[in-house]
Amino acid sequence: MITSKTALTYALGGQLNINRVGYGAMQLTGNGVFGEVADRENAKKVLQAAVDAGVNFIDTAEAYGPQLNETLIADALYPYKPGLVIATKGGFNRPGPGEWVPNGKPDFIRQNIEGSLKRLKVETIDLWQLHRFDPNVPVEETLAPVAEAVKAGKIRYVGLSEVDVEQIERAEKVVPIVSVQNLYNLGDRKWENVLDYTTQRNMAFIPWFPLASGPESMADKIGRIAAKHNATTAQVALAWLLQRADNILLIPGTKSLQHLHENMKAAEITLSAEEFEELAK
Repeated sequence: MITSKTALTYALGGQLNINRVGYGAMQLTGNGVFGEVADRENAKKVLQAAVDAGVNFIDTAEAYGPQLNETLIADALYPYKPGLVIATKGGFNRPGPGEWVPNGKPDFIRQNIEGSLKRLKVETIDLWQLHRFDPNVPVEETLAPVAEAVKAGKIRYVGLSEVDVEQIERAEKVVPIVSVQNLYNLGDRKWENVLDYTTQRNMAFIPWFPLASGPESMADKIGRIAAKHNATTAQVALAWLLQRADNILLIPGTKSLQHLHENMKAAEITLSAEEFEELAK
């Protein structure tokens, strides 16, 4: 039974109404997030099933593949269902599998934006996120072409990834920021202060790697609570995030149709105040 305490939708930028259980497409690539996904037809089916199940927020990036993940999404879902929000990112070079090199040079960012528009077959990117700050390029320079793209109607909203509060405030001097995507889950909450900041500022907080349930010491605790709800540990980890703050948007990723449907059911679980606190310890 879903209580009214946990909102199941969130208005991104105050405008785009998003179901809070979305889908992260990063796994639909080759090993090391590099190259084409092994079973492309299955990947397309997973994306289509996600949208059929009510997902209207899909997270991808130019760096996934690189580029191949965006093309896959368009192949699977274009023409897009009305209301479907596709978020992408830019700002990483990918020399090889598992290799990620920040590149905040304005020309590279401009190429990323133009490339994403073409690959996703859209005239406007609903949410474009800076994948990482480049330590070698001032963020004001990095975001200049992003601000230009917003003015030109090529980007609707802008987000950041893996940033602290000071970096958010610095970026906001260049362009309005509506979302932050940082590593956050039951087992790793080092960005707690950033989550609290985004909640106060009414920015979306998009935890990546949301299914990590932490050290083995937590396994028994999560398992006990999961058993009470006839749920999986992954579902409980997601349900906890949904209840942690109403601005959290979930993007669990999977190549499995079964896991996809299990993840979607996390929205149906309501943890008691005692269960929530026990998991938060």
